[in-house]
Amino acid sequence: MALMLRADLGLDPWDAFHQGIATHVPWSFGTVTIVVGAAVLLFWIPLRQRPGLGTLSNVVVIGLAVDASLWLLPTMTWLPGRWTFLVAGILLNGIAGGCYIGAGLGPGPRDGLMTGVVAKTGWSIRLVRTGLELTVLAVGWLLGGTVGIGTVLYAVSIGPVVHVTLPLLTVGGAATSATEPPSSEGGGLPAAA
Repeated sequence: MALMLRADLGLDPWDAFHQGIATHVPWSFGTVTIVVGAAVLLFWIPLRQRPGLGTLSNVVVIGLAVDASLWLLPTMTWLPGRWTFLVAGILLNGIAGGCYIGAGLGPGPRDGLMTGVVAKTGWSIRLVRTGLELTVLAVGWLLGGTVGIGTVLYAVSIGPVVHVTLPLLTVGGAATSATEPPSSEGGGLPAAA
């Protein structure tokens, strides 16, 4: 997240949403990420989703880690450096997705929202995930979040990166339910949150 923020070439949809909110409140980017993650968990209640240790860790640890990383990383103005930050951010996000999904300790708040809506409605993963991502991207952009070539690059590459890393990082059969669509209409592997 921090690498993509420092690249300033466009963020993934949820981070554009987080950044848009952060421009309107006196909180750090990481604090906004934590608050949004906790708020998304409230949507799990009517969907009857159950958080795991990984879910709760995802909410807190990511926010703290992004703030610490932003403090450590320099502001990048050199274009090749910005592209390096962007590509590294996408790759590391994909590896992180493989790690936390593969651990089988509970989905992140955003992935759990997606799977809960799919289970409740019977709609495809593809439809639900795309609808959620486009909604938060539009709201984030309207609030001032950075949308650009990095947003497009993230959208087309995060799925393939997680697709490669998830089998390598799965503990036992932990990720089987996260990677199998709930119906024959399913859209395949969910992107990392």
